[in-house]
Amino acid sequence: MSPSPPYHGPAVRRAVPLLALGALVAPALALAAPPAQAAETLLSQGRPATASSQEGDGYAPSAAVDGNLTGTRWASRWSDPQWFQVDLGQRSDLSRVVLTWEGAYGRSYRIQASDDGTDWRTLKTVTGGDGGTDELAVTGSGRYVRMLGTERSGGYGYSLWEFQVYGSTDGTPPTTGAVEVTGSQGNWQLTVGGQPYTVKGLTWGPAIADAPTYLPDVKSMGVNTIRTWGTDGGTKPLLDSAAANGLKVVNGFWLQPGGGPGSGGCVNYVTDTTYKNTMLTEFTKWVEAYRNHPATLMWNVGNESVLGLQNCYSGAELEAQRNAYTGFVNDVAKKIHSIDPGHPVTSTDAWTGAWPYYQRNAPDLDLYSVNSYGDICGVREDWEQGGYTKPYLITEGGPAGEWEVPDDANGVPDEPTDVQKAEGYTKAWNCVTGHRGVALGATLFHYGTEHDFGGIWFNLLPDGLKRLSYYAVKRAYTATAGNDNTPPVVSALAVSPASSAPAGGEFTVRADVRDPDGDPITYKIFLSGNYANGDKRLVEASWRSTGNGTFAVRAPEKLGVWKVYLQAEDGRGNAGIETKSVKVVAPPVTGTNVALNKPTTASSFQPSYGDCPCEPAKATDGRTDTRWASDWSDPQWIQVDLGSATPIRKLQLVWDPAYAKSYEVQVSDNGTAWRTVHSTTTGNGDIDTIDVAASARHVRLHLTARGTGWGYSLHEFGIYG
Repeated sequence: MSPSPPYHGPAVRRAVPLLALGALVAPALALAAPPAQAAETLLSQGRPATASSQEGDGYAPSAAVDGNLTGTRWASRWSDPQWFQVDLGQRSDLSRVVLTWEGAYGRSYRIQASDDGTDWRTLKTVTGGDGGTDELAVTGSGRYVRMLGTERSGGYGYSLWEFQVYGSTDGTPPTTGAVEVTGSQGNWQLTVGGQPYTVKGLTWGPAIADAPTYLPDVKSMGVNTIRTWGTDGGTKPLLDSAAANGLKVVNGFWLQPGGGPGSGGCVNYVTDTTYKNTMLTEFTKWVEAYRNHPATLMWNVGNESVLGLQNCYSGAELEAQRNAYTGFVNDVAKKIHSIDPGHPVTSTDAWTGAWPYYQRNAPDLDLYSVNSYGDICGVREDWEQGGYTKPYLITEGGPAGEWEVPDDANGVPDEPTDVQKAEGYTKAWNCVTGHRGVALGATLFHYGTEHDFGGIWFNLLPDGLKRLSYYAVKRAYTATAGNDNTPPVVSALAVSPASSAPAGGEFTVRADVRDPDGDPITYKIFLSGNYANGDKRLVEASWRSTGNGTFAVRAPEKLGVWKVYLQAEDGRGNAGIETKSVKVVAPPVTGTNVALNKPTTASSFQPSYGDCPCEPAKATDGRTDTRWASDWSDPQWIQVDLGSATPIRKLQLVWDPAYAKSYEVQVSDNGTAWRTVHSTTTGNGDIDTIDVAASARHVRLHLTARGTGWGYSLHEFGIYG
């Protein structure tokens, strides 16, 4: 699995198609309603019932499902534990279990469900029971339902007048049995147990331990499938929870270099037989473990590796590696088919340009898969022009990604608005369903809860808050547009000054915010340093409201381009979130920078590391995109010759992340005898603006303790008279 949204690299048309995002028209804002629910039905009456024991011939299990509340009963032997179960005949959505106890009741017991009568999931645990009638609300699904008694109320056994299970079923056979791709060229269909099955899916983000919490919500969206990126020994609880909620799983297998551009692991697929044999053995183990699990829908081998191999190889070697990789995928597909002929095998990549490699080298795949975001409709065109003879599944899709949108005025990707993202999901699903007989469905990206840079861009419910995109997916999958309470809509977000916010000072954020349901709105404002320092976290900003949808926000001390997020919450679990970039610059200092382009020397400098050479003069060139960097040792110094004795009243030090924790500001008239005019042992790497009252020709920083394992690095060493 991928614990957070995976990176997707730069795309080119005919590689990862691009979607032109449009504004969401007014009717599309009438967002989704819950799917229609079937009426609750008594499912258990007259169904086959069994038990761990019975007290005698007159107390058979069937007596507890015959509809007679006072005349007949099941009774067990006088020991713990005991169980009673009923076979509902097919998987059903369960809502309520009613136990009408005789005098011998269960003090402690569990209500459990199962799809096969062997593997059980606990829906409700009761302790301290007092007999009478227990009416228990439950959530889940299953064909078999049982009471597992663990503690009797007295010396007798367990005795039930009636065991009633309520829920709903649409009357169709349960989606179990073999999964197949059936049909012929351009007229394919995915079937489960012989029944048509269109994948209405989401990629899965939360921890497996949280599956019982979130999967009922996933199902309520009309989703029937979730997709993972990895399958191992920890996967079973997720599969169990999915089955309990009537969901299927696309079980992923990870191969290096997974995740497309920016992801790691450079395997040589031409020569590294050890790696290939190891992965084949590993995958085989988990196919054998989960091939009969009722939640398994198909196997997905690899994720974006054909594209990702460009990080490792180039030219003819890249072509050889891509051919070898897809040939290995075919070996895996053949092995899976030999173990599990009842489930299809696919392989995902980030661009349709990978499909010719699969077409040439992986004939044993049952279908292709592609992660396509922006121009998802272009997948159909690519499939038709490529002359392919297999159907496909969209395994990730939704709004345009970071790699697909134009840059804003600050040179960073211009993130779509909430409204545009919601429209992106709607268009994605329309494109999938529009390619009938070829596109077998989609697992749209992403049912995730991370509240960070990637989470705000793609997650349907960051921090558990539902967004416009959540309801757009729900409407697409349920074809309903009713009376759900929906999020606030944020529009016309603007930041001022967008390209010159002073570090540590204030800038203004303004937006129009309305709630379609008239709910009161509360606000939060966050900052992300993803583009400034690589930190993708969202940190709550210091801000104040100035009225009329306008806020004064304190800028970070670190220079660079930051993202600012306005989050509007309605108190009903929904949020509208919009973001813009803001460029943080050094705060202006009045007066003249007398160090500008003056002779500058240092104890050392980095000649060839990263963006270097980083000579001392680059700290006094007036540019914050260049820097001086020292050797990685203590102490170090950098000094400026002002040419003559000059009055000095202020210094401004613009640090790179390699900053000084302890240093002294020293001045000299001759460059030999130095006197200290300022010192600190608590430097934090932010911009240091220092008041100085001195007159001197030479000014230097004597740097005695580094703040990092690197050296010392200054973008600017400003001296103002």
